[in-house]
Formats: sequence, structure tokens, C-alpha cells
Amino acid sequence: MSFLPSPTARKAGVGLAVVASATVLLAGCGRADTAPAASAVSIGDGPATGTVQLWAPDGDAKALSTVLAPFEAANPDLDVEITLIPSSDYNTKLQAALASGTGPDIAQVYTEAQTQFTGGGDFAPVPDGLVDPAAFFPGSWEAGVIDGVAYSVPWYAYTYALVYRADLAKAAGVTAPTQWSELSGFLKGLQSAGAVKGLGADVGWDSYNGQDLAQYVWQAGGDLLSADGSAWTLDTPEMIDAIRYNASFFTEGTADTSGPGFLDAQPYFVEGKTASMFTGPWVIGQLDAVAGTDGWTAANVATAPVPGGASGSIGAVAGGSWGVLTHSDNADASWKVIRDLAAPETQVAQFSAIASLPAVQAAWKDPAIASQPLLDAFFTQLQTARNYPQNSTWPQIATHMGTVMESVAKGAETPEAAASDIQAFAENLGTGK
Repeated sequence: MSFLPSPTARKAGVGLAVVASATVLLAGCGRADTAPAASAVSIGDGPATGTVQLWAPDGDAKALSTVLAPFEAANPDLDVEITLIPSSDYNTKLQAALASGTGPDIAQVYTEAQTQFTGGGDFAPVPDGLVDPAAFFPGSWEAGVIDGVAYSVPWYAYTYALVYRADLAKAAGVTAPTQWSELSGFLKGLQSAGAVKGLGADVGWDSYNGQDLAQYVWQAGGDLLSADGSAWTLDTPEMIDAIRYNASFFTEGTADTSGPGFLDAQPYFVEGKTASMFTGPWVIGQLDAVAGTDGWTAANVATAPVPGGASGSIGAVAGGSWGVLTHSDNADASWKVIRDLAAPETQVAQFSAIASLPAVQAAWKDPAIASQPLLDAFFTQLQTARNYPQNSTWPQIATHMGTVMESVAKGAETPEAAASDIQAFAENLGTGK
């Protein structure tokens, strides 16, 4: 299996780990009084020239010099200076650069948390006609849009899917669930075939669990904010249903409140201590190494979209996007670099180099990706994946959600009381607008 992505955060579909430092810096900042108008600039097809400085975290961008080599060869008067910054320091360094008016021409931002940066007036609107918004997964593109203006172009995209032991499912005679109501029987079937627990739920009981809960709320038909974004809407029937759904994994005995932790998830899965997990696509390329056998994954693993609630199967989008800073002295060449990075063939090259899943849907038709059926569920899931709230208080609220979810899963609090608790906590913090 050639699919070997390396996550730069604890889970895909989550951005809290990488934006926590930026949240502190941005808590007292707001958007400029007047947002930049939609760009009337048109970027032509002429060669890119001059020097372009590009910053990115040292995760998916590690192969960028190789991926951009054909573009630089076709534009010999262009010099792209790539600076890779440790992922743990990236947001802090970028925010410091924005505050001082320095920094690069092009900066990568994490798709799921980018308005922490692009909402302050430091990023230029995407030029008219640079790319086709419809070419990208909807959630990836919409994450960069503020008040109808796009400030970034998607690069790679991740989300969750259900990864499960196909061998145990076959032995039990069960098929992947499509609805919440089918999940319990599926998990119990996996246990009847020999798994200790049907589901390996990550029980860090922190912000990551809170982000899982957000997805369950969407699946139940609810939302986290009012339509105008002015208030949290967390004490709702949909939130109660979502909390109860999550708790059912544990109260029905198909998951364990004591583990596995994040680092144990794959060994548990391979050993049969657990038989399924909601996780990101990087896991698929790592299981053969955990099992110590080439081909183990192909023989024993399957994927499916996450089960749906009243509103269907909905996950969260994560990934990376590119933007040009307003102070760039070479915006023309910078946008041409980004246009190339958004081209399907370039995104396929990025996948081949480091297994970043393309944000451009057409790139998924390339044999390098289309020949890997275990990725199909992620493609399907990305069609409906949504964005987490782009609010400075969201990380704290998601963390509180995680602790409350633990109380319910362990029987110490009811879903109704938990929803009221979360709402009160969120109202005290405000929306951060």
C-alpha cells in the first residue's frame, strides 16, 4: 500500500492542537473595520518571475520543493524560497509576522482554523478567475470565504471515515452501518467474531472529543451557532441526541472508557482488542507496519462513511490552504504559484510524494488514488464535510465538551444536564467575535 500520510495533529478533522497558541494571541484581536473588497485583479497566463517567499509547516509541505520543480522549470526567472517551520511553532510564528507586518508572500494556513489569520485583513482576496471554486470539496473552499470573499485556495483535505476489520465483519455476517441505529448491532457483531470491543474510541476526553461531538450534532440535524453567528446553540434536542449517541458506545459495552488512547489505537485494532475506529486516512498506510506483514491491511481492513443521524453522514473538513499576504511585493507570481498548486496534476504529484489527499476533486480520478479502494469512503465523506466554528472561543468550548462527554459516558451526568452545562459554559465565554 503506497498510502503513507503523516498527520501533523493528533487527529484529522481537527485543528485545535495547531491553533491553540494562535487563539491566545488573537483573543484580543478583531477583523479590520472594513474587510478588503472582492478582488478585481486578474492573474494572466504569462510567466511568473522574481522571488516568492513561501512559509509552511514541516508536515505535508516537506516535499514541496520537488512538487514545485516542474513549475519552476517552466518559469526559469522565478525563485520560490520555501521556509519550513516546525508544526508546533508555525501558527505562533505566522501570527508574530502578521503583527509586525513582515512575513512571506505566501503562507499556508490550516483549512479548519484559517479565519484566525485570514479574518484580520492580512491576507489578500483571491483574484477573480484564478481557480474554479466548484473544483474543490465544498467544505474546503467555504472555509476560506468570509462575507462572500475568498481569502485562500485549498491544497489538501482530510476528514474522518469508519475504518473497520473486514475479516471480523465477514465472520459475523454484518455490513458497515449507514445509520446511527445500525451501529450498535454492527459493533456487537464484531465482538461476536472475536473482538474485545467493537469500537476503539479515543478517550482523551479533551478538545478532540468535543470536535467529535460537533460532528454528531451536525449528523443529528443541529448546529453549534445561530444562523447569524451571534450566539451558541448548544442546549438543543440535537445536542442531547448527539451526547446520548456518543455515550451509547460505552454504556452498551461496545467501547471502553479507559482506552485505547491515541497512540494505542492502531495496535489495539490490529490485535483485535478493538475492531473499528472513526479516524483519518493516514491510518490506512500505517497498519501493515503495525501488523508486521505486507498486505495485512488489504486482506483485513475496509472503510465506509461514518453512520448518519437524522441529517445524514456528515464529518468535519481539515487540511491545508494557501493565501497571499497583503504586503507581498510579488503578488502576481505568488498567485501563479498557488494556481499551480491547485492544479489536479500538481495535487496528484503531492499525493505521490507524501500522500496528501487532494482538495481538488478531479485529482481523485488519477490512477494513483483511484486504484486505492480504501480511500473511497474518505472521498465520499469529503463531499459533505463541514467546518468547525471559526471562533476564538471554540477551542475552550470543545475542550469543555470533552470533559462533559466523559461524565455522561461514565454515568455521572445525564445528556440533558450535559447540554445545559455546555451552553452555560459557552455563553460565559461568548462567541469571540
